[in-house]
Amino acid sequence: MKKTRNTKAKTKIQELIDSSSVALSPSEIHNSLEGICDKVTIYRILQRLMEADLIHKIVDTDGSIKYASCYSCQSVHEHDHVHFSCENCKSVTCLDDVKPKYELAKSYMVSEMNFIISGICPQCS
Repeated sequence: MKKTRNTKAKTKIQELIDSSSVALSPSEIHNSLEGICDKVTIYRILQRLMEADLIHKIVDTDGSIKYASCYSCQSVHEHDHVHFSCENCKSVTCLDDVKPKYELAKSYMVSEMNFIISGICPQCS
């Protein structure tokens, strides 16, 4: 894998995602960075952080993409947990302790999973 530089923008984006209790969209990240970099740079950095297994991508119920830190990945990188999408405040939260169960025929090979539960979060209820 190509060695990447630790730029000010990359460091700031990773700190922002790591410190957030909810998944963030590229637009939310851009608005929080106060002009440090443009959206194209943000997308490139997000891709690099995913390739380095530091963050993961979540496809929300409306098709929008959000990113969250990989807290629960230890020695093996996996994202077999559920995400909760609040219908009221639009936040997306990783539920690391909730493991979905599914069964596929052995002829299928899973490369990516995206489990979303939609409803009202504790802050909005």
